[in-house]
Amino acid sequence: MGQEYIGQAKGLVIGGHEIGISGFTLKCIAMITMFLDHLGAVLFPGCMELRMVGRISFPIYCFLLVEGAVHTSNIRRYEARLFAFALVSEIPFDLAFFDELTLGRQNVFFTLLIGLLAIDASGRCKSRVGRVCLYVLAVFAAEVFHTDYVSAGVLFILCFYWFYDSVFAKQAAFAALNWFAASGNVQKYAGFSVFPLLLYNGRRGPSMKYFFYVFYPLHLLILFFVKHFILTGAL
Repeated sequence: MGQEYIGQAKGLVIGGHEIGISGFTLKCIAMITMFLDHLGAVLFPGCMELRMVGRISFPIYCFLLVEGAVHTSNIRRYEARLFAFALVSEIPFDLAFFDELTLGRQNVFFTLLIGLLAIDASGRCKSRVGRVCLYVLAVFAAEVFHTDYVSAGVLFILCFYWFYDSVFAKQAAFAALNWFAASGNVQKYAGFSVFPLLLYNGRRGPSMKYFFYVFYPLHLLILFFVKHFILTGAL
């Protein structure tokens, strides 16, 4: 992914000038809103405003996953990286959200990995029926392994992939509104992710990819320790 442009969108043009945000900026938005979401879930469960803002993050990560899948020069390395961080993140994920190690729920890296594997396998499959079976298998796997966002998460990734070649505005609007309509309660606020996605200009921006990977397990571990010290009165 060394090219300057990684996507089809080239941003909005106003007064002859292109405006928009890069993939790096999208990652920053996703990271910050994810942190606010987890801050609310772990330390302030009664503050639904944090959870509402946090809904924006996952659709952005799904979109960026598809961008990476389409443009990476080595999808196997991409899959291996996701798998490695899925394993690394599982203990911090369990501790932050469940205060114990459990197999009842798996972190979001596993959801992203299943989506990426489905994209990779479907791209190599010549049969339409075979591709449909792969998609069904991916959705089923997310449910069986209880990954974060379960089957809805994988379907969301696939929506971005299926409509990748369409006009980006339609693609982003469809995916976001699909999530908005299919989800109840606080999940519906994920639909607002359409606004930063529509500003995406197709530029990569600074890489710093490992920073974004490491941030996930690290911030969960920090939230766990903060919660532990608060609950035990150590602070």
